[in-house]
Amino acid sequence: MLPKRHRLRTAADFSAVTRGPGGARAGSRLLVVHARQTDSRAVRPPRVGFVVSKALGGAVVRNQVKRRLRALVAARIPQLPAGVDLVVRAQPAAAGVPSPVLAEDLDRLLGKVLRGGAVSPSRRGGRSASAVGATGRASDDSVPAESAR
Repeated sequence: MLPKRHRLRTAADFSAVTRGPGGARAGSRLLVVHARQTDSRAVRPPRVGFVVSKALGGAVVRNQVKRRLRALVAARIPQLPAGVDLVVRAQPAAAGVPSPVLAEDLDRLLGKVLRGGAVSPSRRGGRSASAVGATGRASDDSVPAESAR
């Protein structure tokens, strides 16, 4: 279980991360991670929320996926920058994979959205800084939060 200070709890918090300005998003066939730097002074601890829809399966399957994701994220809390909010959304394929595969995917996606220790801002109608690699070309699995609807 994540400590209370590390949890996103309100619908407004979730909306700010997934739909608000200044966020970044990276996704795969297993997970989608949204991130947003909310405290520029970086004194607030990182907060995380989870979205596991009914598309994954029944209540038992959804709760198993949530527990696995919570445990994986809890182990990574010390490495997250202060003042960042994350939303981790499980895709239907996440129900059928072992935890080490989820962990590898989570680490890769966290690296994308938190590149350089700060959340890359996204621009309405444009590509996020995290979507553009060293070559200057956008990657296929990272798009701005605004186009994720």
